[in-house]
Amino acid sequence: MKENVGSIDRIVRILIAILASMIYFSGLVSGILGYIVLAVGGIMLLTSITGVCPIYKMLGMSTCKRSKR
Repeated sequence: MKENVGSIDRIVRILIAILASMIYFSGLVSGILGYIVLAVGGIMLLTSITGVCPIYKMLGMSTCKRSKR
């Protein structure tokens, strides 16, 4: 798949994933809301590692720099 997540976007997504896991594991949220926060963090981490965001793809967006050809 073609990457559509840029460098700055990846860093922000990793920071969101770290924040979400800190919120969950510190016990600030629990139950269903805790699982939702943890899932959002996992999705952010996964999309930052792969460089592909399905929502960006559906919307036709990309935060990657375009290469000059």
